[in-house]
Amino acid sequence: MKSQTEYLTFNTARHREYINITDKVAEVVAKSGVQEGLALVSALHITAGVWVNDAEDGIIADIDEMLERLAPSGRNYRHHRTGETNADAHLKNILVGHQVILPITAGRLDLGPWQQVYYCEFDGRRRKRLIIKVLGE
Repeated sequence: MKSQTEYLTFNTARHREYINITDKVAEVVAKSGVQEGLALVSALHITAGVWVNDAEDGIIADIDEMLERLAPSGRNYRHHRTGETNADAHLKNILVGHQVILPITAGRLDLGPWQQVYYCEFDGRRRKRLIIKVLGE
C-alpha cells in the first residue's frame, strides 16, 4: 500500500471564508502515485470544516446564509463564558463536518462533474491547518 500525507496552512483575511482546494488535493493524489484508493481531507481545527459541493458563487452564498441562520454569530452562547467568542464557529463545524473521504480511480480524484473540495473557515484571521492523506495501491 502507498501513502502520501501533506498539510495545508491557512491564515484567512476574513472571519469566514470558503477556499476551493480541489486542485491542491489533486496534486497530492498525483504525487502519491496511488492508482486506486482514497483521499482523506480533514480540517485540524474544531472551528473549520471541509465540504464537497459546487464551485458556484450563488450556492456558496446560500450555504453561508443557511449556516448563519442555523448557528448565528453574535449570540450569547454558553461557550462564551470560557472567554472565547467563537461558539458559532464550533456549531458551523458540526453542520458542515470536519472531513471528507474522496475516491481515487485510475490515479485521479473521481469526483462528479460539478463537485469541488472546499476548506471552510468559520473563525479565521489566524493560522489553521488541514491534512490530506492519500492511501491505496
